Amino acid sequence: MEFGGTGWDFARPSEGGRVGAAILGFRIGQGLDLRVAAAPAVTVVIHFGDTELVVDDGVGRQRLTGLVAGPALAAMRVRCARAECIEIRMSPVRAYSLLGVSPRDLGSGVVGAEELWGRPARHLRAALAAATDWDERFSLTKSFLAHSDLRRVPDSEVVASWNDILAARGQVRVADLAQSCGWSRKRLWSRFESQIGLTPKRAAMLVRFRCAVDGLLAGRSAAEVAADGGYADQAHLHRDVSIFAGSTPGVLATRYLPDIARYRHRAWGTFSQYSTGPLGR
Repeated sequence: MEFGGTGWDFARPSEGGRVGAAILGFRIGQGLDLRVAAAPAVTVVIHFGDTELVVDDGVGRQRLTGLVAGPALAAMRVRCARAECIEIRMSPVRAYSLLGVSPRDLGSGVVGAEELWGRPARHLRAALAAATDWDERFSLTKSFLAHSDLRRVPDSEVVASWNDILAARGQVRVADLAQSCGWSRKRLWSRFESQIGLTPKRAAMLVRFRCAVDGLLAGRSAAEVAADGGYADQAHLHRDVSIFAGSTPGVLATRYLPDIARYRHRAWGTFSQYSTGPLGR
């Protein structure tokens, strides 16, 4: 499915496939400038055009042909003179298998795709550039992910705790998660962080924040979003938005006003990250 406007277009596969990841393709001819907030997912971007992505994050500035960002990522800015990209989002549960490393190893900054995957990433980029349409690029991407699958998953207790955080939209206590899975808080904290890339508390904060983002972008007031999202007050919401987006709720909504950013948000939808259903929506 393709949609877009003058000088840019977005496309999604007609079906998600079985790779456990959601995929989006986009081409933006007049220049890309996006401020990206943290998300409870691992994001992979493969740029197959003839320019580079300029990424500014908490670590510094990098020029990359592809990037991998874990759920611990701080807010970042991505620019490109002429963007032609495949973007992949996967839950940390699937990333544990598909990346070949724990999401924790990605840290809080962006990692270059070639640094992580080496020659296979370079081959994928070249194949995407030579492809004639989005369907072919989506097929190449799914094949790449399928061949990267290590067939490993986090502990069942970690997966259950992650799903409980999603189902509760981040409004859950770590003590309750530990009791539910039969582990001590210390053990859950350690195993969860090593396999998901975040502590349970941080994961809950991040999921709650992304739910708040959806409310803010839908035009709801910060007061209403804070009350429905389980925040103590608006100041509490402001603190989390500052942590994960580097801005205020009002500025966060304003940054999504450009058509390109709004279409990208709509294209992803909620990415199913707030439910325990299958990925690839």
